[in-house]
Amino acid sequence: MFWRFALVVAEILFITFLDYKMSGAFYSLDVLYCLPIIQAARIGTIRSLRHSDTQMSALVGVIAAVAWSIAEAAVVWPNYPLGAFTMNIFTRSITFTVLGRVVAKLWKERDYSRKDALTGLANRLELAEKFAAEQLRSERSNRPYSLLFIDIDQFKMLNDNHSRRVGDEVLKAVSGILRDNSRSVDTVARIGEEEFAILFPETDEYICGVLVMRVKSASEKKFQTEGWSISLSIGHVTVTGSARSFDEILHEADEKMYSVKMQRHTQWGWT
Repeated sequence: MFWRFALVVAEILFITFLDYKMSGAFYSLDVLYCLPIIQAARIGTIRSLRHSDTQMSALVGVIAAVAWSIAEAAVVWPNYPLGAFTMNIFTRSITFTVLGRVVAKLWKERDYSRKDALTGLANRLELAEKFAAEQLRSERSNRPYSLLFIDIDQFKMLNDNHSRRVGDEVLKAVSGILRDNSRSVDTVARIGEEEFAILFPETDEYICGVLVMRVKSASEKKFQTEGWSISLSIGHVTVTGSARSFDEILHEADEKMYSVKMQRHTQWGWT
């Protein structure tokens, strides 16, 4: 994070240097100060999505306002009024701070349109987009990919017997398990109340089975530790190319998951 902030500050200093050199030459580079503000707002939005909010855009806005005002005053120093210098810093700081907040809000709305608000996972829209891209890659390379459909067994009963807060804790815990037991190239998504999916690029049926067992093992340990009477039912499909649609493959994975769930219902006598 520090090096990103350093780069933004370096960009401000570079713009300030150019602005000072261009003064009196009928060129104005003042509008370029908006660029580091926009970049800082974007970085702050990314950190906010990772539950580590920041005031970087406001800090960068103040730095840009001070740098701009210093460059402006240096041109005619010492004949530049101190009151005007102070007022310019104040007004420009406010303007840049507002700009940063507006840009951050726009970025956040764009990102959250593809994220699940509770867990921070991808939602169905982002999963479908990643799936389409993976299908094109698979079509070119003729390498398989896999899709998991995951459902939390007895989730509604747990909600009824405890509270909504416990249910949210379960959903967050499952999200963490899925993230921790998947790869950086995989896409983990929440696509329903207690339903999740994982897209495994370049993954054949055998590797997919290994990943499924890893998820099951981690979830069983977590649920036992927390004393939650729940489990995961998982269905998975491995395909190659783009002959079938996202909805068709997701539906097949859902059916396989449901078959696993019914076997458990029969085995344990669930209702």
